[in-house]
Amino acid sequence: MRIALLAHIRHPVAPPFTGGMEAHSWHLAEGLTARGHDVVLFASGDSDPRFAIDAVVPVHHERVFPGLEHRGDPGLRAHVDAGYAAACDRIAAGGFDVLHNNSLSRLPLERRRTGQVPTVTSLHVPPYDALRGFVHASLGLGHRITVTSQAQLQTWWPAGAPPEVSVLHNGVDPAAWPFRDRGDGSAVWSGRLAAIKGAHHAIAAARLAGIPLTLYGPIEEPDYWADRIAPQLGGPIRYGGHLDGRALAAAIGSASVFLFTPCWDEPFGLVAIEAMACGLPIAGLANGAAPEVVGEAGCLVPEGDDADLARAIGVALAIPRTVPQARVLRLFSRDLWLDRCEALYAQVRAGPAPATWVG
Repeated sequence: MRIALLAHIRHPVAPPFTGGMEAHSWHLAEGLTARGHDVVLFASGDSDPRFAIDAVVPVHHERVFPGLEHRGDPGLRAHVDAGYAAACDRIAAGGFDVLHNNSLSRLPLERRRTGQVPTVTSLHVPPYDALRGFVHASLGLGHRITVTSQAQLQTWWPAGAPPEVSVLHNGVDPAAWPFRDRGDGSAVWSGRLAAIKGAHHAIAAARLAGIPLTLYGPIEEPDYWADRIAPQLGGPIRYGGHLDGRALAAAIGSASVFLFTPCWDEPFGLVAIEAMACGLPIAGLANGAAPEVVGEAGCLVPEGDDADLARAIGVALAIPRTVPQARVLRLFSRDLWLDRCEALYAQVRAGPAPATWVG
C-alpha cells in the first residue's frame, strides 16, 4: 500500500525521541516500510532523513514557538494550521491508499478530507476541548479511530464507543529492548521530565525504599526540573541524560525495577512496556491505563502517598523478570501492533463495515 503517515509536529520524529507520539510515528514508519509498504512521513522537516519526508513545517514548532503548546497562542495556531492544511491537500492529491493520522490537528478529521483518502486516526491523548468535538463529529465511512487502551476509550466515550472506534495497543520490538535475566539492584525511571510524568514521586519513593534511582529523558519543563528534580539529585539519585534507543535499552535492562509514575489520566505508557520487555517489573501509580498495561508484571498503588509507592517497589522486586517479558510478547509486540494496523487499513479501504475487534 501507499501510506501517508501524518505526525505531530511539536518535536521531530527522530531518535532520541522526546515522547511517545514521536516514537509511535517513527516505529510505525519504520515497521510499515520494512513490510514493503510505500510510506511517506508528513512531519517536521527536521525529522529522521532515513524516511521519505514531506515537511508539514520546515522545523518542529517547539523550536519556533518554544513553550507555547496548549497555551492558545494565536501565532502558533496559525503556523500549525497552515502547515497541516497544505499537507492534507498534498495527501489528497498524492494517490495514497490510506492516511494514518497521528497528529493532534482537527483538519485531517474533516469529513471532506476523510472522504478523499481513507483515514485511520490514532488518539494518543485524553480528550480536551480543542479536539473533542472534532473527533466525535468525524466518524464516517472513510474514517476509523483507535485509542491506545480501554481506559482511554472510556474517557473519550464514557457512554460507549461507536463501532468505528477500537483499541489498538502500542507495541515494541523485543529485539530493540533485549531481555536481561538479572538486574543490579537499582531502580530506573524514563520519560519526559514534566510534572504530569511524576518523576518527583519516583525520587521520593526510591529514597524511602533505600534503593538507587537513575532518571532518563528530555527536560520538557525547565521550571519543574529546577524546582522539583535538580535539587534532589546527588548520591543514590542521579540523572542519566536523554539517551538514544540502544543506550537507553541497555541502561534500563541493567536495573532491577522500573518506576512508572503518571500523574495524569495516562492513555497508555510506552515507557512501561519498553522496560517490561527488558524484564523489569513495574512499581508505579495506578492512573489511567497503567493497570491495563502492567497487569501481573508489577505492583501499582493510588497516587497520593509516596510511602505506598516505596512499598510497591519491594513487592515488584519479588516478581520474576520473565513475567513482564512474557506479557509484552503476548500483548504488546511490534509485530502484533503492525498486523492490527494493516488490518485496520484494509477495513477502512473496504468501506462501510466498521472494525469489530477490540484489543
